[in-house]
Amino acid sequence: MNLLARREHAYKELKQKLCRRFEDEALVDEQLQRLVDENLQNDQRYAESFVRQRVARGQGPLRIERDARLKGITGDQLQQVLDSAEIDWHQLALDVLQKKFGLSPATELKEKSRRARFMQYRGFLQEQFDQLL
Repeated sequence: MNLLARREHAYKELKQKLCRRFEDEALVDEQLQRLVDENLQNDQRYAESFVRQRVARGQGPLRIERDARLKGITGDQLQQVLDSAEIDWHQLALDVLQKKFGLSPATELKEKSRRARFMQYRGFLQEQFDQLL
């Protein structure tokens, strides 16, 4: 409960943390199932929170998807959250690019490549930022 009181956790993430503290994995599974049954732990709610946080940080769909998989969110859950969030990825890409590089366009190929690498690192698809360069 202390872990869930601070923030939402995915089932997998919570299990990993608890297994480091307690040796009896069966007891951990039993208690986690109790939390799920009481709706204190909910992967769907965690996925929604996770996506909101990552979008606020200016991360694109590829980065969000990769990080979510590492946290234990399934592809179906994540896709459902992304669809319901109705995020304008092109606008988010524009905001991230302008925040990092300002309003001046890149004139040299080296600078365009640098900006493209940055956007790919942030997890945006090529078509989401290509026209911005």
